[in-house]
Amino acid sequence: MSTTKNASANGVKAKSGAAKDLNELFLDSLKDIYWAENALTKAIPKMAENASTKKLKDALDDHLKETKEQISRLDEAFEMIDEKAEGKKCDAMAGIIAEGEDIMKETESGKVRDAGIIAAGQKVEHYEIATYGTLIAWAEELGIDDVAKILKKTLKEEKAADKKLSELATQSINQKAK
Repeated sequence: MSTTKNASANGVKAKSGAAKDLNELFLDSLKDIYWAENALTKAIPKMAENASTKKLKDALDDHLKETKEQISRLDEAFEMIDEKAEGKKCDAMAGIIAEGEDIMKETESGKVRDAGIIAAGQKVEHYEIATYGTLIAWAEELGIDDVAKILKKTLKEEKAADKKLSELATQSINQKAK
């Protein structure tokens, strides 16, 4: 069987309204992260409420404030490209949030749950880092450098949040959880 036949036999049929160019893919992904950030404004308080250490609670509370600022920045990005700020359900983030809730249900309150909350938080951060990095590259390719600039600020914050969670885990929480 030739490669061409194999590729078409296994190909994915695009749904109606599928992105036809990079601009449409960029907009679709922007809507995706907009939904994700808004969903996190509900998930982060649950994580903070279930954290037992003040440092972890504070880190989550700080990131909640940042997340709200990031949503405002996304509102601005939509405005810059003359699009309505609206979300499109992000299945990946919905899954990561659900997994985080499961981790909290499957761990006893205290240091073990704190370690699980950090793990869930880092999965969130890694998804966001990947998404913002991609959006920045696409914005630059599309020549919308003003949008890329504000997305870079958010990317920097996401990387800092990930680093802070890593430090909390490695400097105390993981050792206490074992």
